[in-house]
Amino acid sequence: MEKHDGRDTGEVRFDDPWYDALASGWGELDGTGAPAVPSARLEQEGRTGGTADVYLEVQRSAAFQEVRSRYRRFVVPGVAVFFTWYVGYVVTATTAPGFMARPVAGAVNVAMVAGLGQFLSTFLFTWAYARHARLRRDQAALDLRWDTQELTRSVRGGER
Repeated sequence: MEKHDGRDTGEVRFDDPWYDALASGWGELDGTGAPAVPSARLEQEGRTGGTADVYLEVQRSAAFQEVRSRYRRFVVPGVAVFFTWYVGYVVTATTAPGFMARPVAGAVNVAMVAGLGQFLSTFLFTWAYARHARLRRDQAALDLRWDTQELTRSVRGGER
């Protein structure tokens, strides 16, 4: 795993906004009967105060809006096409069983070909989504992540 700034302190930090709460032991007790992670987060929230403003600033930034726009420009039409194709298959199978039963090659009929087409289109859409994310969004989102972390660090006064 790459580190952005090359430092590896070996300690787990709960103030990282990208930290996965589910993997952090959320809900476990600290030995006194109190939840361990929520109290650590509450202490951090009390000290940081201005980090919420940083996230709002980032959300309003042109770079963030561009990443969201790229996401929407791919996902909205893709989901519309995929959903239409799926509903079309279900409606056709329900309303036109004679058409779906037509043989294409041997024992293979239209319904089997369309059903396999559903699987194929799912894999193609997944591949296209991953490719689009890798080529058009991932680098910009990663840059935003590092910028956000730097801004939150500066709001806290550079503490580590």
